[in-house]
Amino acid sequence: MNLMNAFRISMEANLHFRAAPIFLFFLSVLAVDHSLEAVSASSSRFIIHSPGSGTVKVPVVLYYETLCPYCANFIVNGLSKVFDNGLTSIIDLKLVPYGNAKIGANDTISCQHGPSECLLNTIEACVIDAWPTVSDHFPLIYCIEKMVHTHEFTQWESCFSELGLDSKPVYDCYTSGRGTKLELQYAAETNALQPPHQYVPWVVVNGKPLYEDYENFESYICEAYSGTSAPKACSELSHDAIKSTISVKKHQVCYKDNSAFISRMREAAASVMRWINVVG
Repeated sequence: MNLMNAFRISMEANLHFRAAPIFLFFLSVLAVDHSLEAVSASSSRFIIHSPGSGTVKVPVVLYYETLCPYCANFIVNGLSKVFDNGLTSIIDLKLVPYGNAKIGANDTISCQHGPSECLLNTIEACVIDAWPTVSDHFPLIYCIEKMVHTHEFTQWESCFSELGLDSKPVYDCYTSGRGTKLELQYAAETNALQPPHQYVPWVVVNGKPLYEDYENFESYICEAYSGTSAPKACSELSHDAIKSTISVKKHQVCYKDNSAFISRMREAAASVMRWINVVG
């Protein structure tokens, strides 16, 4: 019962969202005993396409936090496309759910969007740990982030039953404290990034951050691919889609430091004023 109370406290502490009926959730889903082979058709799109001979996979890492709206949008409407266009055959995809969180005294973790984000960061870390293969854990993360994207994240627990997955591995991971240890490992990995991450989503392709041009990640993957079995999607992507980080000013990110965002906005405002003065 202590876990149930912890879940409720973490959800209620977030002023922007109402607590979810977690206790009822566990009563309903702990009885589910389906294997990964029994997942519903809603997860069938997330398969790894077989690589061709001589394929050298491109490492792709997404550093994100669960309640950043831009991270959710990227996962749902951007990253998920690699499962449709065959790029999964040439990439080694890794998700790191930690983002802009901070480590305090006694290894306590505080998250940018409050306790609810810490909860979901840990849940998604446990999902990845329970089902290490990306085609196995991505459907569940996609489902949760889709609910974040549609402002219904308090219903995240329904993703287990929707996908026909047993919640017990994730439950055990969370209650045992393993989830916290995973988050601390993700914290160390995120904080060791060079150059340091400035915001999320922070997408790294072949060891190089894409900065605010992360939405063009597919083109960067194709550029970095050195194998002989490039999927058709690469021939269809325009190389002109890759823009320099100087010219891209989308700001579709959650900044690590709000002062950095304010500084960027001031620079943009100053630029507009200079333009008005020139035109005038």
